[in-house]
Amino acid sequence: MLGTHDLGLFIASGLLLNMTPGPDSLLIMARSATQGFRAGSAAALGIGAGTCVHVLAAALGLSALLSASAAAFTVVKLLGAAYLIYLGAGMLFKRRAAAAESGSPGSLQGMPPPAPSPLRRIFAQGFLTNVLNPKVGLFFLAFVPQFISADAPSKAAAFLFLGAIFNVNGMVWCHLLAWSSAAAGARARGQAWAQVLGRWLNRGIGALFLAFGVRLAVAEVG
Repeated sequence: MLGTHDLGLFIASGLLLNMTPGPDSLLIMARSATQGFRAGSAAALGIGAGTCVHVLAAALGLSALLSASAAAFTVVKLLGAAYLIYLGAGMLFKRRAAAAESGSPGSLQGMPPPAPSPLRRIFAQGFLTNVLNPKVGLFFLAFVPQFISADAPSKAAAFLFLGAIFNVNGMVWCHLLAWSSAAAGARARGQAWAQVLGRWLNRGIGALFLAFGVRLAVAEVG
């Protein structure tokens, strides 16, 4: 179809790749567990929008430019790393700042839950987390062409077709992840042990975002 081949293998491989844990999955889980399914869905849709940008860029050859130009890759990866570190620091230190302002660092009663983030802000976080990671674009450039026939009438159209399939599958998985995380968060919400666990989970995910940011910053072009 449209000059593609092994479509079933592409779909299966794409699903497995979408299920691999990373910054996108962590953001969806964190937002869903703390604010519910709608917040997780907003993060997932933002990630999907970022994926659309990567697919379009790869189809137009912009990702090839990132792959060939060390300077362009470095600029984009440092922007992405800085944003991941910013997100991680915000998640890691937000609770501590709230506790310090309340005057009761060690008290659950003195530590009110943080105000919910607007859905548009969560969407933007998902979008930026994905679109500022140049390795996503390079992944599409390396993975998708393996399923495009050499005699395809329009390789760009075939690329966009496969990219759309990958993104739809990703949205299905991301929304399942959002639903399960929101359900777990709802069951635990309001219990003292869950507040303690949630606080440390928030810090742990923030630390992972910091680690992802540092790892991206030191990544090589190849």
